[in-house]
Amino acid sequence: MSREIWKAGTFIYPIPAVMVTSGTYENPNIMTVAWTGIINTNPAMCYISVRPERYSYNLIKDNGEFVINLTNEKLAFATDWCGVRSGAKYDKFKEMNLTKEKAKYVKCPIIKESPVAIECKVRKIEELGSHHMIIADILSIDADKQYIDENGTFDISKCDLIAYSNGKYYTLGKKIGKFGFSVEKKKKKSKNKSFRG
Repeated sequence: MSREIWKAGTFIYPIPAVMVTSGTYENPNIMTVAWTGIINTNPAMCYISVRPERYSYNLIKDNGEFVINLTNEKLAFATDWCGVRSGAKYDKFKEMNLTKEKAKYVKCPIIKESPVAIECKVRKIEELGSHHMIIADILSIDADKQYIDENGTFDISKCDLIAYSNGKYYTLGKKIGKFGFSVEKKKKKSKNKSFRG
């Protein structure tokens, strides 16, 4: 297999396309972010990387909190629109007909239409260059009950989550395995013999 070498750049795909809410419940903003992810398990921590000239940047820096709202196919248009329009000029909740819902631990709202909202408290900000990495503690996971089954398990496959890849949005495909399936022992089929007396 032959390869072509390109200059260093942002080419780790796919990645989540999320809507980040910030500000206050009365005066919130929504910003679309693709540079995001988990960075620690215990304590649970995540990050978003944001250009400091973005309207949401100072809202997050000043208030020290934000919410990561996962997005699905129904939210794809709003996700893109909130990424190309500034909160300095638009009320994005109003423009995109999105519903504000009170969070449990932070002042900024969650997006009711989002299947999962992750409440975050800023721990520190690393100024890296074009983007500043905002490192945060995860305070709460707010999950929509319609995706939780009778056993209390969240079925993420029903959410129709979307991902961002090289300038385009994609829905996630079919499940092809689960964590640890490569080393999982196969269950032996039991042979039940019935005896008649």
